[in-house]
Amino acid sequence: MDLHPDHPRRAGAPPAEPFSAGDSPGGAGVVETRVAAIALPPGGLRLERGGVLPELRVAYETYGTLAPDRGNAVFICHALTGDAHVAGRLGAPDGPLGWWDEMIGPGKGIDTDHYFVVCANILGGCKGTTGPSSVNPASGKPYGAGFPPFTVNDMVTVHRLLLDHLGIARLAAVVGGSLGGMQVLAWAIRHPESIDRAVCIASAASLSAQALAFDVVGREAITADPGWRGGDYYATGTSPAQGLAQARKIGHITYLSQDMMALKFGRGKHPRGGAAAPDPAAAFKTDFEVERYLAHQGRKLVERFDANSYLHITRAMDEFDLVEEYGALAGALAPIQAKLLVVALSKDWLFPPEQSAALAHALVRAGKRTAYCLLHAPQGHDAFLVDIERLAAVIRAFLPWVGARPPRRTAADPASPGRAREHAIIADMIRPGARVLDLGCGDGALLSLLAQRRGTAGMGVDIDIERILEVIDKGHDVIQADIDAGLAMIPDKAYDYAVLSATLQSVRRPRAVLRELLRVADEGIVSFPNFGRLGHRLRLALKGRLPKGGALPHEGDDTPHLHRFTLADFQALCREDGIQILQTVCIPEGLANRLLTALGRRNLGADRVIARIARRAPAKGTQ
Repeated sequence: MDLHPDHPRRAGAPPAEPFSAGDSPGGAGVVETRVAAIALPPGGLRLERGGVLPELRVAYETYGTLAPDRGNAVFICHALTGDAHVAGRLGAPDGPLGWWDEMIGPGKGIDTDHYFVVCANILGGCKGTTGPSSVNPASGKPYGAGFPPFTVNDMVTVHRLLLDHLGIARLAAVVGGSLGGMQVLAWAIRHPESIDRAVCIASAASLSAQALAFDVVGREAITADPGWRGGDYYATGTSPAQGLAQARKIGHITYLSQDMMALKFGRGKHPRGGAAAPDPAAAFKTDFEVERYLAHQGRKLVERFDANSYLHITRAMDEFDLVEEYGALAGALAPIQAKLLVVALSKDWLFPPEQSAALAHALVRAGKRTAYCLLHAPQGHDAFLVDIERLAAVIRAFLPWVGARPPRRTAADPASPGRAREHAIIADMIRPGARVLDLGCGDGALLSLLAQRRGTAGMGVDIDIERILEVIDKGHDVIQADIDAGLAMIPDKAYDYAVLSATLQSVRRPRAVLRELLRVADEGIVSFPNFGRLGHRLRLALKGRLPKGGALPHEGDDTPHLHRFTLADFQALCREDGIQILQTVCIPEGLANRLLTALGRRNLGADRVIARIARRAPAKGTQ
């Protein structure tokens, strides 16, 4: 049954303050789930599929302290069988931990010393928010089969009403994974003026056919259970426990990767117990550990979740499809104003990383401020709940700090004076206020310099997750990607400049990269170490060894440089590929090299080369 408005879930517990929660060492402290009665218009809450709810209650928890300007609120969207209890101990110091306790609390990924965190049970749930097991005021009995169908958009509408009830008009961020990530997208699209940032983890614009198939079979397991009784089982003393357990087993198979299944269970077996009562089905049970694990997961869900809620929520998740709803993904994303972080998990096969990457690329093509990264996650889909150290670091870097910000992360290897000089020269080549794409952006130092000195707006691309963290922490948009794989996520001429700083020599296909660079930008700026300088030639001639030193600090057998360009090589490549060199700057190191460069022997004297390039215009009369 539903609880009274703003009454703690546990009888006899002291009421919690609505806008603060005590912090115990290392956690969010002891918390209580509260239930708010939401004021509705006279006609009730109209749902997208046509149904109406005459009254609405929403279970929620809060953590941290709401700032006087109410600008530090972060809303957490939970997944399929989650609830409002996201962090801390429920009701007592030894009460159950929240489902994302490692993420939320003082000093954690979502730091409650800075943010006021709200998490609420979704519409249709069975943990305090109005759902199929709630009492229908028209009949005085549980809704059961009569509960109206709802959508992910309806879930978001309900949570927006809760925040209005709490007096929170705008959110610093909305964060969620899986089904929660779908809610995040709905938030960003339907309430663009209400949120500053959005974090979408292990989710997508719609479920894949494979994921839909698992949900279909899970629902059929419930509805085929005689205990379901058409959805009206609450007064019968029975429930579709077997069907719900089967649905959970089916779902749980998708939460773990194949590698994790092999590591945890393989073909391991457990010892048989004593003789059991005669059961024909028992003859087909096995001793495999994976069977016992799935049975355990099924029993756990039956103890805490309602089968009708499972049916309704999975259907809402299955029906979430931004392309179907808006006609095209670009149209769906058009209203978004928030900056988005999209996080993919490497071994997730419920929401494969390709789906997250496709979403991030669509956001970039739509001109939205976007950060994207792929986290190593051998556990699979569940990794965002159980192995969150790296995820916490990414989210912590992405969120807007609303208090006194601690020192930023520092790069593992600070920029050398040579790189700093190179960056300064590149900055002088770029006109103020330009749009800049930094390919192989490293720690984002150049993006920061350009923003500071030239007032540019830009995005970085890099493959190294540690560097991606640096760039996100500096506040820049960034996409984790392999430059050699192309830049399909970026439209033609989306940028004024594309910079390839000290990266050309490290890519596998430099010609293809240069073509892509000049496709996505009007001009390119390329820098590379010059293999042709005099010192390198002398070492090769006298010692027979590949050069080392200056801009080439690595030994020949341990170097990231796949191509060792000379200035002459680069000039020849540009001539052959129809690329115009608009400006060349040579950076010599040492007196001899400076003298050679001054005398016009740049290929002998330059330690580094910076070239500003553009696509050569076709001759008149040609295409």
